[in-house]
Amino acid sequence: MFSQQLRIPGPTPIPPSVQQAMNQAMVGHRDQETKELIHTIQPLLRPIFGTKQEVIVLAGSGTGGLESAAVNIANAGDEVLVAVTGAFGDRFASICEAHDLKTHHMNVTWGTAANPDDLKSFLLDHPTIQAVFLTFCETSTGVLNPIKELAAVVREYSNAYVVVDGVSSVGGTASHMDDWGIDMLVTGSQKALMLPPGLAFIAVSERAWKQIQDNSQRRFYFDLRKYRKSLEGDSTPYTPPVSLLYGLKQAVQLIDQEGLSEIYDRHQLMMNMTRKACKALGLPLLAADDIASPTVTAIKPDHFSAKQLKMMLKSSFNLNVAGGQAHLADEIIRIGHMGYCSPNDVLLCISLLEMGLSKLTGADTFGVGTKEAEKEYFHFLSRKEDRG
Repeated sequence: MFSQQLRIPGPTPIPPSVQQAMNQAMVGHRDQETKELIHTIQPLLRPIFGTKQEVIVLAGSGTGGLESAAVNIANAGDEVLVAVTGAFGDRFASICEAHDLKTHHMNVTWGTAANPDDLKSFLLDHPTIQAVFLTFCETSTGVLNPIKELAAVVREYSNAYVVVDGVSSVGGTASHMDDWGIDMLVTGSQKALMLPPGLAFIAVSERAWKQIQDNSQRRFYFDLRKYRKSLEGDSTPYTPPVSLLYGLKQAVQLIDQEGLSEIYDRHQLMMNMTRKACKALGLPLLAADDIASPTVTAIKPDHFSAKQLKMMLKSSFNLNVAGGQAHLADEIIRIGHMGYCSPNDVLLCISLLEMGLSKLTGADTFGVGTKEAEKEYFHFLSRKEDRG
């Protein structure tokens, strides 16, 4: 059996050196070795978030990180606004409602981005909003929301805190938390950070820390005040997944070695290769070019079943892509291209996609998308060489 080609938008493939790092012998979670791990990791995490603040590391999924953000920044009965641009915006709203926050929904058509002017109008109509919850990359649709512009609107037209789900964007696209005025930025380990599932990360502004300190909302495991206090001694309040911390150390060192600007350029290239190939193959894209995510591409076929194509790619070629969610469950396929993924991997994915299309539709699709992706890759390398 051929090895699986994992091209879903998370979990993503793991670099061999990260896998090897996680295989180290177990140490005590209160021992000096673990303290040194945490001490080494912190300064390498901050640039990825675009912040000078400490980055809290939780044992849990990205969803756990989102829930932690909600219960720390707002209290039961507070008014909050969630921009719902897809399944994960909807999840953010469900988390807020579960904790008795008075939750307003700014619903946006799936496949489009949140509009800063609409957000401005909503805030002016609801001046007591305590926090605004935004999704950076809406993984369910492949849309990259304009977080910089949205955060600027929140800051100008309200006193609300800006809380951002960056689960499938942080590490794959530029995130400038401090410069953009983001108060809480959350991500998970299994996306662009190149780790297995199991860690959540939250960076918090000084402004938000004051709110968290005074907030009377009940919380225990997700009480970020405890994590901040423990971090002063390079520790955690509860047992951390030590093996994942070893992997995290290696992953952030790999990111530091490649350089963030190079990583963002690589993700942009992989997005462009994928989208140009799809257009050449006549595959409609759910998101427009100007709002497309560098980490995941959503395809919405109009003349055959997306579900059939997904199943065929898996059964015939061991290419694992994702389906849609909610009402798009059987209508789209989503291709992940983030983290431990190269342009060479994208070329293989497109080649297998072409074979799947030919088998499903009978059309001669061989090389049609690959050619456009190769040209994009070649021109990228040429421009890079010209820059020296």
